[in-house]
Amino acid sequence: MSATGEQYVVDEHGNRVAIILPLREYEQLQEDLHDLAVVAERREEPSIGFDEFKKRYER
Repeated sequence: MSATGEQYVVDEHGNRVAIILPLREYEQLQEDLHDLAVVAERREEPSIGFDEFKKRYER
């Protein structure tokens, strides 16, 4: 097992064919992928300045 906890499944030739990750690490990767998908979807949306953002979201 490596320092980060992943384990590799190898074939009869010793080639890595799969990986076993700790569940928390897998969940974090899934969250990161979701966040990147959201960023990609919203890439063409107009942006606003920080002052406008503060006005909209002040409590």
